Amino acid sequence: MAKFVIAGGGIGGLATALSIARHGHQVEVLERKESFAELGAGIQIAPNGFHALDRLGIGAPVKSGAVHVDALRLLDARSAQSLAVLPLGPAYRRRFGNPYAVVHRGDLYAPLLRACRGHAGITLRAGVEVCGYENTPSGVRVLLSTAPPIEADGLIGADGLRSLVREHVVGDGAPRVSGHTIHRAVVPMEQVPRALRWNSVTLWAGPRWHFVHYPIAGGSKLNLAITRDDGSRVAVSGVPTERDHVLSGFPDMHATARRLLELGQDWRTWVLCDRPPVDAWTDGRVVLMGDAAHPMLQYAAQGACMALEDAVTLGDLLDCPSHQIADRFARFNAARRERTAHAQNVALWMGDTLYHASGAEADERNSLLSGLSTEDIMDAVSPFHGSRA
Repeated sequence: MAKFVIAGGGIGGLATALSIARHGHQVEVLERKESFAELGAGIQIAPNGFHALDRLGIGAPVKSGAVHVDALRLLDARSAQSLAVLPLGPAYRRRFGNPYAVVHRGDLYAPLLRACRGHAGITLRAGVEVCGYENTPSGVRVLLSTAPPIEADGLIGADGLRSLVREHVVGDGAPRVSGHTIHRAVVPMEQVPRALRWNSVTLWAGPRWHFVHYPIAGGSKLNLAITRDDGSRVAVSGVPTERDHVLSGFPDMHATARRLLELGQDWRTWVLCDRPPVDAWTDGRVVLMGDAAHPMLQYAAQGACMALEDAVTLGDLLDCPSHQIADRFARFNAARRERTAHAQNVALWMGDTLYHASGAEADERNSLLSGLSTEDIMDAVSPFHGSRA
């Protein structure tokens, strides 16, 4: 039995705690915020994410609270031409072994938190920030901002895009600002016209912008997210935004999409950030996972799924005695870096090229996608939707 400290109590941190504790180790999760809570609205979970949740023993409660959408749909945002549709019914589930579903982030986080609180091997501490570490001959000394250090056998940085642990492991400075601004809102479903209550993840691709909407919270709410490639270079997070400002930015939108966009009231804005892939996420008995290791833009809908895969893989590798931890961290790094780097790069390409094409490039994209069969699209998504956890 070894003792691990996890910096960060988000989805990735709790999943990792549960995975490691299920192999018999003691885990202490340190969350810098004053409480364990997950903010945000909708999140998409592909089959690879559900495979990992099944391994952690919480797949069933997450699925029960999810909206099992019928399809993924890509439309031209100005003409409403259907470019590609991936049905998510029996054929899709047979191929990938699990559903594709959407949830409110809290409906994913709550089962993880309950499982961690119910596990004797896991201790949760809020209001505690990891500010550094020191590798020692027999372990790692975890340095805290406002409390005495903790002696542990291993430290896992699960503290997100702006990870303080990463500052010491990688030292690559601030995240990369993408130049993409996203506005998000959630609408009660009773306010949505019945004809527009589509049970799908629908993406409208426009010139240098795109609009996504899908039901969440058991179908009681509609999640709206609209993104513009506007060259923004200052990162902002969750800033309240005037409705008129959001609506004025998309004058060439098809009337159907416009009706949905106009439903949003309490808009908040983010400027998206990520980091380029790196090869090394370890330093002796310290390792990064999830967004601390490989933060990606949202466009492939794989950020949470990659973190869940990380958690399961890391837990399996840590079925070992204490003196092997540094080696197992290195093996985890080697096992995960190619797949996660591919996800980072695909997400970047989707945002820059696939969703935001204009002019002749948009025409070429539309022609190419319109010729794809359902089997072609399943082949295209299979590198991610297939299980690797």
